[in-house]
Order: sequence, then structure tokens, then C-alpha cells
Amino acid sequence: MSDSYVINEKRELILDRVKEFIYKNGGVVKKSQLNELGIDYRRILDFVEKGDLIRIKNGYYTVRISDFSEEELIGKLFPDAVLSLESALWVYGYIKRKPFGWKLAIDKNTSKSRFKLDFPKVTPFYAEPETLTFGVTTVPFGGVEMKIFDKERLVCECLKYEDKMERELFKEGLFSYIRDGEKDVARLMKYAKERKVIKKVQSMIGVWL
Repeated sequence: MSDSYVINEKRELILDRVKEFIYKNGGVVKKSQLNELGIDYRRILDFVEKGDLIRIKNGYYTVRISDFSEEELIGKLFPDAVLSLESALWVYGYIKRKPFGWKLAIDKNTSKSRFKLDFPKVTPFYAEPETLTFGVTTVPFGGVEMKIFDKERLVCECLKYEDKMERELFKEGLFSYIRDGEKDVARLMKYAKERKVIKKVQSMIGVWL
């Protein structure tokens, strides 16, 4: 039995261990999780270079990116982020067309390198930590519970960042909220005060409420 055969067999056994570990941990793992296997990190880099593993972005690995939908990847990679603007409007059914990419509100102290990935497209909105403590709920998303602004907080965010949204989706989202029989106007005004958009609420929505 040649040395190269033994080396290749050992490589395949290690690769099988890594793949099994990844699948057992939801299909996407961090570099720190792979450290638990006690495998030299240079081996992981070799697997990536040879195409046996996929590095989704710095520090995150999977076996096949095609195993996941966009929603699953967003849910697994950014469970601490909050779905916002067009992304949240779409999740709530306030807009009919799925927007391109994902807009997420995130603590400004988080590492910006987390968002350097080719797929899926992500646009982070860096926020003061305290602004992510109110008006936030969760929805089942990509196999996890993901944070999302509740409807009233979302409307305030859309008004605050109107210039960063697609105009037609902005208008469609607002009118959907206006028609929503379960809207909470008192809560909307409370959040509007917090987010300093009371005048916009009064001029753009108030007449319809």
C-alpha cells in the first residue's frame, strides 16, 4: 500500500468527520466550532481550496451552499440582526414583490466584516444598541427564530429611512399598514416619538387613520 494511498485515505476520513459535524450542527458552522474537532486549521483551508467545503464568508463554513435558501442562510448567519425596511415588509406580506437582498438592523458594535459576503446580498443598518431593545419581536425564519421589528416600529423605520428604500415598495408598504385591521395607532405614535418621526406620521399616515 503506497504512502499516497494512506495519506488520501486519512484525508477522506477527516473530511467525513468534518462533514458529519457540520450536518449535525445545522449545516453551517463557525471556525470556533470546528476547533472542537481538534483538526489542524490548515486542513480545513485545504478542504476549502479543493472545493470539499465552502467558506460562505470569513469564519463560516458549509458543505454545499445550494443546500440552503437565502432565508436559511440569513437566519443562520445573522440571528442577532433585526429584519427591517423592505425585508420586514415582505415577511409581513405588506409588499408583494420580494426585494433584492436583505436589509438588517444590527448593533453598531458588531464586526463589519460579518457582512462581507457575495451571497446572499445583505445591507446592514448599524444602530445604537438601545434602539434595538424596543419594538422587536421574532418570526420563524430560515429554521431559526429571527428578530424583526413589529409592524408599528417597522413603519417608523420606513419613514426614518425613506430615502434608502425603493419608492414603490415604500408606498405599497405604508398603504398596507394603513389597511391593516390589527394596527395599533397608540403604539405607532409612541414609537414615532422615540424615533423622531412624529411629523412624518402625522403628514403621511395621520390623514388615513
